[in-house]
Amino acid sequence: MEKLIDPRVLRTRKLIMDAFIELSMKKEFKDITIKDITTAATVNRATFYSHFIDKYDLLEKVLSESIMREVIQEVSTHEVINEETIKAIFLSIIKFQTSISNQCRRSYEAFTPQIETIFKRELQAFFSEWAKKQWANQNKTEVEVFTVMLSWAIYGAAIHWMHNQTSQPEDYVEQILHIIKMDKTWIK
Repeated sequence: MEKLIDPRVLRTRKLIMDAFIELSMKKEFKDITIKDITTAATVNRATFYSHFIDKYDLLEKVLSESIMREVIQEVSTHEVINEETIKAIFLSIIKFQTSISNQCRRSYEAFTPQIETIFKRELQAFFSEWAKKQWANQNKTEVEVFTVMLSWAIYGAAIHWMHNQTSQPEDYVEQILHIIKMDKTWIK
């Protein structure tokens, strides 16, 4: 039987995360204190620490949850790894990165390494879940290597596009698909 989480716990966690997001738009991460977060969230320190280890843990959870919420919404209609899935994920990365960059440039630049790590890890888990179902008879190591390469390649291509923007993202992702399709055993 699945254990239900008390709605008050979820609400408090959301208050803390929202307060952190608001603060990160006004202050640099290094200048945000636990006191700033608890004051903005109207909770005490003990409550903060019952939800998060420290502000770095909070940062990771905020990024993980917001990243995956965005990506999952964009690709929830897909059930397999195919061209449409890759396009949707690529475009959702662009959309998320643009959105967070526009909210607060300084914080975005400060969070870039964490965002990259989380994106790659979450994309790999996402692809891995689908790949296990889609290619159940394939060698597990090959499938794992494929999911790592695909997640890193899509994320890297999205960042490359953001820094260069020489074409529309839809055109750029078509170029990526052409390269990926060189191995026809994976993407059709």
